Amino acid sequence: MTGRESILRRGIGRRGFLALAAAGIAGCAPNGRGATVRLASGEVGGFYYAFAGLLGLAAEHLGDVQIDRVTTSGSQDNLSLLARGEVDAALTLADSLPENPGRVSALGRVYENYLQLVVRADSPIGSVADLRGTRVSLGAEGSGAALTGERILRVAGLDPAVDVAVSHRPLAEAVAALTAGQVDALLWAGGVPTALLAVPGRMRLLDMGDLAAPMRERFGPVYDSVAVPADAYPGAAAVHTIGVANLLLAATSMPEEIAASLVELLVWHADALVPTEAAGTQFLDGRSLVSTGPLPLHPGAAGVYRRWHG
Repeated sequence: MTGRESILRRGIGRRGFLALAAAGIAGCAPNGRGATVRLASGEVGGFYYAFAGLLGLAAEHLGDVQIDRVTTSGSQDNLSLLARGEVDAALTLADSLPENPGRVSALGRVYENYLQLVVRADSPIGSVADLRGTRVSLGAEGSGAALTGERILRVAGLDPAVDVAVSHRPLAEAVAALTAGQVDALLWAGGVPTALLAVPGRMRLLDMGDLAAPMRERFGPVYDSVAVPADAYPGAAAVHTIGVANLLLAATSMPEEIAASLVELLVWHADALVPTEAAGTQFLDGRSLVSTGPLPLHPGAAGVYRRWHG
């Protein structure tokens, strides 16, 4: 048994394996076995990418479905790929969903994503309002942060087209630009800690807790006030920021038995699906998995949750 397989076994435990086996027999038709699910994830080094990798490893270990992890720029890119039928499932920030998302349904609300506004450790910038006249990377083109970042600026009284020089860079490129002084701040939507962010050494997080309530008032209840705990980045102080739920979506055309197989991984395999970047985040909580807001659950997912909750 490999080290990873050992972790997977510990993640399920004896009771979990028995329950998973029972659920698999009851809920997954034979034609669902061996199917490959193309899952739109995110950037290398980010939470989506890590989570999709662990989900794929769990699927491989259990043998019901195979997961093909697709590297992308993030939420908006993922939704476009899903709409075009180029992937079968996708991870997205809840606020990236259009009002009428069309032919998609939810497999579950998998965790809370943290908006992290990062500046150099010696920067005089102390708040979002202080970004006036600065250069800011608001996530990669096609990412959820690109959309949410503009909203954050507007709530803070800034016009993204006038008051700030906005660019859109992938995380690794944005970190390099911040370090080199080519940008003054970067926004990242992900888990904590994110390894590429040198907090608290060369960088620090800005507190955005005071913007959570106005974000809810202006753009809807998808935004929460969340805390990045002290030492989530070892040696760093606690800050408050804005949280957004992350959803695992599927095309409505996905067969029910395949959707059920994916959700069974979330339900019975939760402990093995927590990336390193998940410290301090709400993740795969039984009460929140079904909290997908106005987006309906896929019928295959709903069936698993009904059996799970009894």
